[in-house]
Amino acid sequence: MTKKELALLAVDALKEEYPEALCSLTYQDPLQLLIATRLSAQCTDARVNLVTPALFARFPTLEAFCEGTEEEISSLIHSCGFYKTKSKDILAACRMIRDEFGGRVPDTIEELTRLPGVGRKTANLVVGDIYGKPAVVTDTHCIRIAGRLGLTKNTVPQKVEDDLRHLLPPEESNNFCHRLVLHGRAVCTARKAMCENCCMKDFCKKQGVKAPSQKKKS
Repeated sequence: MTKKELALLAVDALKEEYPEALCSLTYQDPLQLLIATRLSAQCTDARVNLVTPALFARFPTLEAFCEGTEEEISSLIHSCGFYKTKSKDILAACRMIRDEFGGRVPDTIEELTRLPGVGRKTANLVVGDIYGKPAVVTDTHCIRIAGRLGLTKNTVPQKVEDDLRHLLPPEESNNFCHRLVLHGRAVCTARKAMCENCCMKDFCKKQGVKAPSQKKKS
């Protein structure tokens, strides 16, 4: 079986197991998704979803964020961890979107990764979920499960992204990554692969590749 054939089996199995492939972060517009994803670095999505309602109520627009201060943003995101760095990045990114992108969140990986604190994981999530472009979001779940399946031998996020881009149908890649997150939380966890409950047990290579810790820029 080729890796591409293996990838297609995984796509079909996960699609049947998790028909709703939704982002677990709560947001109303592109800017909110960008900010929520920045907050999710070294923090759970559940915690981010507890923090963002108050943050977005205080700063409902790009202009409101641009007129804010690092200190006020910090006070609202304190429980997400690394709040000083994150508040600095959020403010700088908002002002860059206003000044260099005409107030619109960019729609390309290249432009998004110019924003402070925005790496390829965040950029892929935005271009995939907001702009409907093919995207591969290589978070820890994606890296871990892709390795266990035998789709990649890499653990560096961009190398895993490159590997999966060559294997996945472009129209399936974004939802595939969302489903890997759901599967990684429910079945194929970092601590243990519960293979007896896995929808991919018949073809998984079970390589057990351990996902690396995430960097601050995600």
